[in-house]
Amino acid sequence: MRIVILGSAYPLRGGGIASFNERLASHFQTLGHEVDIYSFSLQYPNFLFPGKSQYSDESPPLGLNIKTKVNSINPLNWLSIGKELRKAKYDLLIVRFWMPFFSPCLGTIQRQVRKNKYTKIVCIADNIIPHEKRFGDKWLIRYFLKSVDACVTMSKSVLADLKMLSPRMPAVYTPHPLYDNYGLHLSKVESRKLLNIDRQDRVILFFGFIRQYKGLDMLLEALADIQIQKLNIKLLLAGEFYGDPAPYLALIKKHHLEDRIYMRTDFIPNHEVGWYFSAADCVVLPYRTATQSGITQVAYHFDLPMIVSNVGGLPELVQDGSVGYVVEPNVSSIVNGIVSFYRHDKEAQFRTNIIDEKKKFSWYTFGNELLKLID
Repeated sequence: MRIVILGSAYPLRGGGIASFNERLASHFQTLGHEVDIYSFSLQYPNFLFPGKSQYSDESPPLGLNIKTKVNSINPLNWLSIGKELRKAKYDLLIVRFWMPFFSPCLGTIQRQVRKNKYTKIVCIADNIIPHEKRFGDKWLIRYFLKSVDACVTMSKSVLADLKMLSPRMPAVYTPHPLYDNYGLHLSKVESRKLLNIDRQDRVILFFGFIRQYKGLDMLLEALADIQIQKLNIKLLLAGEFYGDPAPYLALIKKHHLEDRIYMRTDFIPNHEVGWYFSAADCVVLPYRTATQSGITQVAYHFDLPMIVSNVGGLPELVQDGSVGYVVEPNVSSIVNGIVSFYRHDKEAQFRTNIIDEKKKFSWYTFGNELLKLID
């Protein structure tokens, strides 16, 4: 087949979405398909982008044909790209959707493509209803969905949101596949040496863009709890602030946590991601809301136990008591999960269980479910 993926890719950072698109393209290429990626020349206007930079300074991924052409705010560009893709007559257009801001751009491109009456359009929906809701979201989402033939969701909660807005949309839920493109699992000693972390410390990891819904404030409050203090647990805080850091820094100062946090709040380049997941004893996702999370799928790749909130699709991915703990999204429950992990010495058991559990999150399964939709 001739396949085109419409979504973020190098040189955009794009967090997990860019990495996912690149990994999916590689997967389809290994199956013999011809794959192009159409990425954004402008993804967000600078005044809407909460991070420090939208662009990567790493080397481009090998073996991928990435066309950096799509301007998210220029309607003339949407029409031009749509016409280009319509004439190319790909068998399949895979489009990534994660927030309503992109609906006018993607929806317009898709409408142009559909005029060739040949290309099938399948959406991979990270979210349908966004984490941070705004007026007009549902109108924008419906505009996008009306130009999609079928949809893949990676959590049951997103599938439910989709069916609420578009009941007749052909859709399937299949779990987020592993992020296995962040290098090899290093030893804890080696990775801690690279990150200048004491090899004797008990270290929990918070990883990823820091946004309000991800609950870092609750984790900081948990870190201040006397039970956590007695266990001498430290936090490896790895990720860029997407918003005002002042409330988090104020909590750190209030509870005198400066000596108990390894702060790494710049963007983490891809080649260093494995260092953080190899250095920690477990990763904590104290989210207030969630659909799925790519962080769990990175953790699975590195055999790292997880403590996650009981929200959205996270309990679907983390089997409670087997590969980690599922806790309620409040400070006391987060404390209890972390304390239980260390007091009952669960790390080795959870890591062993992860080796079997992660086999269900294959790229072959994900790609196969997606391709079955176009039949």
